[in-house]
Amino acid sequence: MPHEDPAVTVDVLQRVKPGRTAAFEAALSELVGAARRCEGHLGVNVYRPVDEHDSSYRIVFKFARLSQLRRWEVSPLRLALLARLAEHTVVPPQISVLSGLETWFTLPRQPGVPPPPRHKMVVITTLTIFLLINLVSLALSPLVRELHPLLRTLLVTATTVTLMTYLVMPRMTRLFRRWLYPRA
Repeated sequence: MPHEDPAVTVDVLQRVKPGRTAAFEAALSELVGAARRCEGHLGVNVYRPVDEHDSSYRIVFKFARLSQLRRWEVSPLRLALLARLAEHTVVPPQISVLSGLETWFTLPRQPGVPPPPRHKMVVITTLTIFLLINLVSLALSPLVRELHPLLRTLLVTATTVTLMTYLVMPRMTRLFRRWLYPRA
């Protein structure tokens, strides 16, 4: 069931040792490449430091299922690449795993890297909900025609929100990532 094995976002904050940026970037590139080949991987965004006084990298991975993330986390390749990354970082990474509605838009909290403008989030969410409500209503109408209007609305809403959370929004965020998070 999707609610038992939800889509997840992993938010990683890493601080790089002075003079180790190039080596860190090389190891990070290998890690990102390996993650992309992993089953269930939906995308990755890397937010680099914004000035010379900040050595913090924020890396955001998305996976279609928590179980797929868990397999990736214990893979020997990932563990070896993390060991290489650790040689170039100040402290162990800060890691957050998010699921459900909070993954609709993974917002960087790093100073200097603004979240997507609210109007962009509204546009993507409105477009997606509009399409889904119409498709779900059309698909469910033969099954719920005889139900009370409030119950029909509840079923359409619950189906739409479930699809938004576990299937559609992670892909929409990835599809529109360049518009949501244009590179400086």
